[in-house]
Amino acid sequence: MFLLLVFVMMAQPSGAPVFHPFSVISPEFIAPESLEIIVDKYPCRSLVITDINHKILLKVKPCDTTFHRQRVLLDANDKPISMLRDKGMSMHSRWNVFKGESKSNSDMIFSASKEHAVFQFKINIRVMLANKMRSNESCDFRIKGSWSKGNFTIYMGDSSTAIAEMSKPQALKYAADKFTVTIQPNMDYAFVVALFAIVDAIENPDEVKKGSGGSVGAAFDVLGAVGSLGN
Repeated sequence: MFLLLVFVMMAQPSGAPVFHPFSVISPEFIAPESLEIIVDKYPCRSLVITDINHKILLKVKPCDTTFHRQRVLLDANDKPISMLRDKGMSMHSRWNVFKGESKSNSDMIFSASKEHAVFQFKINIRVMLANKMRSNESCDFRIKGSWSKGNFTIYMGDSSTAIAEMSKPQALKYAADKFTVTIQPNMDYAFVVALFAIVDAIENPDEVKKGSGGSVGAAFDVLGAVGSLGN
């Protein structure tokens, strides 16, 4: 069954958009207020996502196979939430995201693919929800920015309405593996984190091998070590 997502956007008196709550991955990851999260990248490309009070919200670990690069999105208690899997042999650096640990097309939630162009130095990724992936409709979300400069923005479709922005604040400019992400109210922050993990995987395809030879066990060790931070 394809995911059917309906969202409504209103305008505040100031002109800033207000989004009605909607989920892509799960309603439990919707925050009613604007949310700032910190993304820490560890060896083996493991990610730990915390709030500004250092409480662990989510984790991402690599679990590559012989033919596919993969990431699994975990909650704070290491429960799998979504499987992120590259399409393999795709000319557009496409990643598909599934419910839980599934890899079945019937459990696909959304797909993200990078648009390639000659002399392209900026990120340009189209995101399509599962209910629209077989159509020629415009994308549901778009990611634009510069990974090398430490910033990119997730937009609603092809509009200029941002739902989340990743940045490298002045205080963190010397921390190469630390980013902050500001997410608009009522956004599914697990969805935003999944997109961050996909961008990281697309822009840094060889870092898992450099970090540990692709050791999934090492990734678990890192996540276990940092897991105590949230207790």
